[in-house]
Parts: sequence; structure tokens; C-alpha cells
Amino acid sequence: MLRFLSTKILRATLTVLLVMTFAFVVLRLSGDPAQILLGPDAPQDAIDAFRARWGLDDPLWRQYLAYLGQLLRLDFGVSMRDGRPAIDLVLDRVPATLALTLPALMLKLCIGIPAGVYAALHRESIADRGVIMASIFGFTIPSFVLGLVLVLVFAVTLDWLPAGGQDGWRHAILPILTLSIGGIGILARFSRSAMIEVLGQPYIRAAMAKGLPWRNVVWNHALPNAAVPIVTLVGFMVGSLIAGAVVVESIFSWPGVGRLIVVSVANRDLAVVQCLLLVIAASMVVANLLVDLAYGLLDPRLRSSRPAH
Repeated sequence: MLRFLSTKILRATLTVLLVMTFAFVVLRLSGDPAQILLGPDAPQDAIDAFRARWGLDDPLWRQYLAYLGQLLRLDFGVSMRDGRPAIDLVLDRVPATLALTLPALMLKLCIGIPAGVYAALHRESIADRGVIMASIFGFTIPSFVLGLVLVLVFAVTLDWLPAGGQDGWRHAILPILTLSIGGIGILARFSRSAMIEVLGQPYIRAAMAKGLPWRNVVWNHALPNAAVPIVTLVGFMVGSLIAGAVVVESIFSWPGVGRLIVVSVANRDLAVVQCLLLVIAASMVVANLLVDLAYGLLDPRLRSSRPAH
């Protein structure tokens, strides 16, 4: 297990490093922060002074080495816009994003998985077909279209809920629904497929032939084995919580991390964008690591086979 964890941590570290290297290069090749932050009419002396202040006049390789040195000291840089540490700006926005993403994740898990399992246990029924149709609608409609439709129906036409902002729990309902509906559809469809595949396995038929009650077969044999691929999908959803909030927070003017990404990229606020990408990449690799550990708990065969690799 120690060797397995060491390998996974090493791969996770390399993944984060590759993401940060790619972001570092692309951000500096996509536009000059001095021109964007100072404006097109800024004098050349001011632009040169700005570049010298932030080390943008150094060769790219020297900027990259300086950036790696900062990361080793846990220094995530300073915002070019207001001079605050980038990590402080990110952490200030995290609670607002979690206020949307965590309830949305709970809705995905509490509705999507039970709906998919129920549909698999009642295959070819009206309920099964209803789950299939609803799940297809959920994961095919883009989040920005869904968000605008929800605003049009519930905020403009019915005037039941506010269209945007952050001023109480009512403002969070439409963003949470927008974030969760697609994931509910994906989880329902995936859970149904995984459960149907498991129910067709020989060990399920053997358990039935032994005269075990159907409920025991489902809970003790089918669900644990169907949970292994489902955990993979859930882990991906957990890791992409922050990234998935970018569009939704922009639509509903929600002051979270997703909106900060849009503003920082538009202004080429390099330190803030790099810090945000580091947080997103780290959350995704940590989620994948937790998924790998969950495999061993759900399926002892996987746990016993790992040391052999």
C-alpha cells in the first residue's frame, strides 16, 4: 500500500507541475498584462516600468525558474490589479463557491444514483424510460443554456426567485439547480448502466439460485460491485467542482472562484490565474487519489492485487 501511495502521489505532483507549466507559458504568450491593465493609451515608459516591476521583461525561462522558486517557498504571488496576495483573493472566494457546489454535489448523489439504481431494478418499465429521458435531457443541455432558461422561467416569467447576486439562500437556488441537473442526469444514466451490467453477472444468478432474498442480493452483491465504476465518476465530479462553477457564477453574478477566474483571465492577472489553476488541479488530483483508495475498500480484489504491480 505504501508503494501504491508513493506512486500515486508522485504522479499527482507531476500532473500538477505539468498543468502549471502549461498555464504559465500560455498566459504569457496570450497577451501583455501591462497593455491590458494600463490601457492602450499608456506611455511606453509606464509600460516598461510595469514590466520591470513584475519581472515580465526577463526571458521566459528565467520567469519560470523564479515562479518555481516562489512555489517552493509557498509564495503564490501578488495580484497585479490590487497588490494583494493571490492566495488571499482565492481563499476569499472559496466559501461562496462551496455554498453552491457542495449542495449541488449532494443533489447529484442523492437523486442521480438512486434514480439510476431504481431504473435498473425496474428495467423496461415506465419509470425506467422516464429516468432515461430525464437523464438525457439533463446531461445534453449546456449549463449556460439551462441557467438562462431557469432565469427566464423562475425569475422573469414567474417572479419566484431572484435572477442573480448573493443575498440570502433564495439567490442560491437557481445556481445550485443549474450546477446539479446535468450531473444528476449523468449519474443516473451511468448508475443504471453499471447496475444492469452487474445484475447480469454469473455470481448474481448464483446468489439467486441459492435462494437468497432479492433485497439481500441487491444490497450485498450488486450494489457494492456497481459502486466501483460509479465512484470513478463521482471522484471526477468532486475534483471538477470549482471548474464547473465558472459558467454558472458568471450567469448569476455569484462572487465565487469561478467568476474570479473569468475576471483574472480577462485582465491577465497572472498570479491570481496561476493560483486558481493550482487549486483546481490540486483538487482534481486529490479527488482521484481518494477514488483509488476507495477502490480498495469497495473491492478487496483490487486491494490485494495492487502490491503485485
